[in-house]
Amino acid sequence: MALAFDEFGRPFIILREQEKKTRLRGLDAQKANIASAKAVARILRTSLGPKGMDKMLQSPDGDVIITNDGATILEQMDVDNQIAKLMVELSRSQDYEIGDGTTGVVVMAGALLEQAEKLLERGIHPIRVAEGYEMASKVAFDHLEHISEKFEFSADNIEPLVQTCMTTLSSKIVNRCKRALAEIAVKAVLAVADLERKDVNLDLIKVEGKVGGKLEDTELVYGIIVDKDMSHPQMPKRIEDAKIAILTCPFEPPKPKTKHKVDIDTVEKFQTLREQEQKYFDEMVQKCKDAGATLVICQWGFDDEANHLLMHRNLPAVRWVGGVELELIAIATGGRIVPRFQELSPEKLGKAGLVREKSFGTTKDRMLYIEKCANSRAVTIFIRGGNKMMIEETKRSLHDALCVARNLIRNNSIVYGGGSAEISCSIAVETAADRHPGVEQYAIRSFADALDAVPLALAENSGLSPIDTLTAVKAQQVKVWATLFCSVCTTMLLLFLFAITLGDMITNNTSAGEQPPLWHRLQRRWHHRHERTERLRDPDWQAATDLACHPGGEDDPEDRRCHLTVRVLTERRNGWLCWICVGGIADVF
Repeated sequence: MALAFDEFGRPFIILREQEKKTRLRGLDAQKANIASAKAVARILRTSLGPKGMDKMLQSPDGDVIITNDGATILEQMDVDNQIAKLMVELSRSQDYEIGDGTTGVVVMAGALLEQAEKLLERGIHPIRVAEGYEMASKVAFDHLEHISEKFEFSADNIEPLVQTCMTTLSSKIVNRCKRALAEIAVKAVLAVADLERKDVNLDLIKVEGKVGGKLEDTELVYGIIVDKDMSHPQMPKRIEDAKIAILTCPFEPPKPKTKHKVDIDTVEKFQTLREQEQKYFDEMVQKCKDAGATLVICQWGFDDEANHLLMHRNLPAVRWVGGVELELIAIATGGRIVPRFQELSPEKLGKAGLVREKSFGTTKDRMLYIEKCANSRAVTIFIRGGNKMMIEETKRSLHDALCVARNLIRNNSIVYGGGSAEISCSIAVETAADRHPGVEQYAIRSFADALDAVPLALAENSGLSPIDTLTAVKAQQVKVWATLFCSVCTTMLLLFLFAITLGDMITNNTSAGEQPPLWHRLQRRWHHRHERTERLRDPDWQAATDLACHPGGEDDPEDRRCHLTVRVLTERRNGWLCWICVGGIADVF
């Protein structure tokens, strides 16, 4: 312990443990924080992609989890560093909002911080780095919207949704059954979705699992599966056209709310008490029978006497059913949850076409299936597997597939995976950096380099050379874009020559004062923000001719002719003329 004084002369005591601690400032503090985030990203990097490895995690209680889901790995980690906790929260937020991509978002964040560290070491202020990243992210977002594609789907055509969900399941341990599981996930989401409002409530999808069987035995039940059995072994195991009473009140006499005691000192008094209890049970059972119920599902238990009476009165019952299951049963069957016996009525009964009890293997495990429910909005995915770890990992994988299907119903835009979208954005951001002469251009280029972290990790996890693979893919993308650009220009030139032959059908709109938005039209034509399109902003480039077909004359206003629009740009330098055509056929009547 030591005594020290602050800048105002006030004394304070320094403990021995605090003497050994050093306070980091400035660049050292920033680098320490970045190192913590990079450490978390390195842990998840090897689990990215279809060839990523699984992690085996052991909890303090001895439970073992095998998974490659980023959110699950980070949740099971014991993280003390505050910056590392932010990475965990980032993955958790991605899992909550999107449901998939929890590993990729952490890897991307780690790459961005790694590039930012290099900029900080070069003396660039953190504010300038943040501003450059903001500019680059806007360019990347705009480019993703350009390269995205929309697809149409319906209840009769679910193949696009299935293919996208299969992509999600390709990186999971259940990829050998990805086709069957993807179809189950899509059908489950469509069963509870409101396509008009584009709204999906995943709480209506219950996921159950039972050890035993094969993964291929996983099934989708249009109804509810309850991990319970009939309260009495002699009750019927199959009920058709069941009318279900859903009770949250105990199936027993009410307990007196007083502290008085009843002394029973004779056999007659005991017999009277027993008769009163039996009479109360009879009234409760008769109340259910009068309402028309053929099955009673109760949240609470009931004693053996009531159970025996239910069996004799031919009224099957299920006890100790959880509150969540009761809500799903009520939604699936269209029934109402009854809190008191006095409120039980025929209108509050749920209806199911079939209620059956199913046994599994040689064990005594039995589950209750409630199926064929009219207007059911609740479904159950029942998973089978060889062990508990396999079932739990399948649940996590199906959760990702369900979230992907839900997101596609909300917004049916997709981009191609395998790192191709990231590489395309990297090229676009790298090109956009040339338009920013300030210090921010270094941050923009670093953002483009960080986007390459995803394809680099995918190549590394696949056993390929990361640098060679990334270089080859980038070269291929640039080559395809250049080929597409030349092909479009050639087609437009032929259209222009064809337009010249139309004679009096073509008018010069430039002389009429029309100035078409060339830059916006080019953005619709080509998705990549390549440097060639930037030349359109050069004042040396000017619109020379705008050719278009117009409708017929005033004598025949209904006579509409071929509409052809050709945008022609000319560049006059050193006496030579260059023609570049952009545009195309508008419509033909």
